[in-house]
This record gives sequence, C-alpha cells and structure tokens, in this order.
Amino acid sequence: MQVFYTPGIQKITYQLSEEESKHAVKVLRMETGDEVCMIDGQGGLYYGIIDEPDPKRCMIRVIEKIEQFGRKNYSLHLAIAPTKSLDRFEWFLEKAVEIGVDQVTPLLCQRSERKTIKIERLEKIVLSAMKQSIKAYLPVINPMTKFSDFIKNSGDGKKLIAHCIDAPKPSLKSKLANQNQFTILIGPEGDFSPEEIALAKNSGFEEVHLGKSRLRTETAAIVACHTVNLIKDE
Repeated sequence: MQVFYTPGIQKITYQLSEEESKHAVKVLRMETGDEVCMIDGQGGLYYGIIDEPDPKRCMIRVIEKIEQFGRKNYSLHLAIAPTKSLDRFEWFLEKAVEIGVDQVTPLLCQRSERKTIKIERLEKIVLSAMKQSIKAYLPVINPMTKFSDFIKNSGDGKKLIAHCIDAPKPSLKSKLANQNQFTILIGPEGDFSPEEIALAKNSGFEEVHLGKSRLRTETAAIVACHTVNLIKDE
C-alpha cells in the first residue's frame, strides 16, 4: 500500500499537497477507490480511500486512524560530524531513520572535513525514509552546530561520546540499562580532538566504545543507533 505524508491531518477528508498529488495520480496512476496509507509525522497513521484523483489536489477520505503508531519506549539523539563524502552521510541518515532515531544534529568539530550542509536536502531524505519504513514520527534534523555550542546545550538524559583514542572504555551496550533518553556523539573522520573529548567529559558525557573494529564515521553512527534500538526496543 502506498504511503503519503499528510501533516496536519484532522478531518475525515484530506487534500494531498501538490507534490504528493502529482506522485499519486501521474506517477503511481492511482484512481478513485484505491486504498492508501498516510502518516502525519506526529504519531498518527491513517488508512484512506482516494475520492478525487486530481494531480494537483488529490482528495482522500479517511476510514481509520491509529494514534501513537510505532511509538518507542526511548528517545535517541545522534550528534554526528558529517563526512567529507555527502553520499555517505546521506546514507547514514536514511538508515538511521529506518532503524529508529528521533533527532540528528550535524556537528562542526575541530577536525571536520565538511563544514556546511543543505538542511532542506537532508529533510527530504528523512521524510522519504520515514515513509519507506512506515514510521509515523518524523525525526528532527537540526542545523549544523559547533561542537562547543552543542555541548553547552546538550539537554538531559544519558550523554555518551564514542571516540577512537586508545584507552579503557566501557561498551555502549553497558550504558543503556535503566535509561530511556540518550544523546550520543560521533566524531569526524579524524576523530574528536583531545580537547573536545575533555570538554564533553567535563559537561557530563561518558566515554564508550562501539566494538573492537575501527569504524568509519557513518558506520559508527549506525552501530550506535542499532545498538540502542536492539537493547531498548523490547
């Protein structure tokens, strides 16, 4: 069944955006009476039937609503330095949404090779991944943020930093018990600097490792995302 993004849906009928209407009618060739699935990005999942297959204003009649669809018992905020290769960062973002992430903040670190991003493009990737994986909650993508600024305003919950400096560190898995709100820092391809690690530790972040292998930035972020999901999504 086709999935459409329908923010603000409240009434029994809903008009798709022009972009979604064109996709439904022109690309998918959907017709009157075809069944569709809709998600509002706020936890609502809806089933409906196409009443008016207009390519500019496709009208859908809602027949069923499910609230808090797929709601998790934890929240995960990944703060990650974007990779030099934008394709690799976009791949991470798509997979993290499919696995389960609530918020992503691109970090500008001392050793960052990519210093700018286009937030609008990332938001489209997140939206597409949410629809593809049939998740009803739309993850938040924050603007690029300086590492020091993020540390100062990192919020509550369990705060963790994964880095590659050779020193005894507990595993990420060992830090997840009895917690339901996580912020995890993933550094750039050259890793966090010693100064950044010290700043994070002084601000309440705990050091963790993600396994015995040395991982690429995007791989490390996926491992962190999957580990939290695997342990907490029970």
